[in-house]
Amino acid sequence: MYLVADVGGETNRQMKVKRRSSQADVPSMAMGDIAFNLLIFFVILARAQDDSHLQWQPAAAEEINAQGTAKVSVLIDNDNKYYVNGQQVGASQIAGEVDALLGDAPAGERIVLFKVHREAQALYFEPAIEAISEVGGDLVHVLEKSQD
Repeated sequence: MYLVADVGGETNRQMKVKRRSSQADVPSMAMGDIAFNLLIFFVILARAQDDSHLQWQPAAAEEINAQGTAKVSVLIDNDNKYYVNGQQVGASQIAGEVDALLGDAPAGERIVLFKVHREAQALYFEPAIEAISEVGGDLVHVLEKSQD
C-alpha cells in the first residue's frame, strides 16, 4: 500500500507502509474441549429407552437372570397403556414400531425388553407378546427379585 503526501500542491514522495499480516490460528485445545462437551451432550440425549417417567411396578420372581442390552423396550403401565421406547402407542401399532426399531438385526440381537405392571391382566399383555413374537423379537420379561 502506498501513501502519497501532498505538501503545498506538490507530491513530494511516496511512502510505503507495510501491512501486518495476522495469523488466524485455530486454538486446538479449545476445539478439543468443545468437541468433548458436544460428545457428552449428544450421548446423554441419545438415550433411546427413556421410560423413567412412566409408572409401573415389575412382577416378582424367585430366580432372575441378567440379559444383554436391548434396542427396544415395550412397557405396559399401571393404566394399561402401551409404550415402545417411551412413546405411547396403540396395541395395534406395537408390531410395526418394534419391527421398525429392530430393522435387519440378526437373530440373537433382536432383544425386546418387556416391562409389564404387576397388576396388568392377560387381556392387555397377551396382544403385546403376540406382536413382539410376530416380528421375530426375542422377548425378555423384566422382573423384580421377590423378597423372601
